[in-house]
Amino acid sequence: MQTGALIVAAGKSSRMGDFKPMLQLGSISIAQRVINNFRQAGISKVVVVTGYHADVLECHLASNNVVFLRNENYANTHMFDSVRIGLEYLKDKVDTVLFTPVDVPLFTAQTVTQMLSLGRPLVTPVCNGNPGHPILIRSTLIDSILSDDGKSGLKGAVDNCGEPMYYLNVKDPGIIHDADTPEDYAELLRIHNQSLIRSEIHIQLAREKVFFDEKLYSLLTLIHETGSVRDACERMHISYSTSWNLIHTLESQLHEPLIIRSQGGTRGSHSELTPYGEEFLKRYARFSEETRSCSKKIFEECFGGFLNA
Repeated sequence: MQTGALIVAAGKSSRMGDFKPMLQLGSISIAQRVINNFRQAGISKVVVVTGYHADVLECHLASNNVVFLRNENYANTHMFDSVRIGLEYLKDKVDTVLFTPVDVPLFTAQTVTQMLSLGRPLVTPVCNGNPGHPILIRSTLIDSILSDDGKSGLKGAVDNCGEPMYYLNVKDPGIIHDADTPEDYAELLRIHNQSLIRSEIHIQLAREKVFFDEKLYSLLTLIHETGSVRDACERMHISYSTSWNLIHTLESQLHEPLIIRSQGGTRGSHSELTPYGEEFLKRYARFSEETRSCSKKIFEECFGGFLNA
């Protein structure tokens, strides 16, 4: 089962008085922390919907290998409209979506893993009686959610989708702490400074030098989905020339073509993965997933009860 994460970061942060996604939380920003949480749970496909200060935020997150979508009408719409943009994009690409607004950065990867392990179509985590984020939505429910009139926001759309919500009790106060106000942000900083140490795994392939990593995996996956190298570059906020340099280096190291490109015609140029390219991505995804799974067990065996004692 493939899972995608949807992070909405299109709002103006008016109550905070500062641009929330880029506020620092330790050595990284709030937006980067949310992305890292999903990555830590093994989710490679992460979509960020931007709006206010979109160019600035996309540049800030460009190295995080995420897909950018824009709510160009962010000033006149509500959060559910940004959620719609993300769900419309993800509905036929993943089996499950985990949604959160960008200002809930302290939920743990363990909470995400617990939610996914239930196998239920709708899940909200609950801590001390309070529901929070992220919210799990099975892709089979997305069309129903998208068809809602939106008058009651995402909650109303989810309530009317025909599937009851499952509330999962977790010992994770991070699901309910957001950054709506300066006081909220101060509390986030306090909790962050008490957070537990964890491992982070980055999977790379190399000969003499690294030639494949998570960034290239995201790029090739987007090319496969969009049929366009240029569109994939725009959604990842990387240059067209850089992407082709990366692809050519990869192909030279593997000694196999990964991209088939057709030029011209009424529909313009088109790019797609070769059968070898598709198989290569599948094997990398499997290797990455199994490595992360093993690393969690090894980390606990080596450091459990020691680092965070």
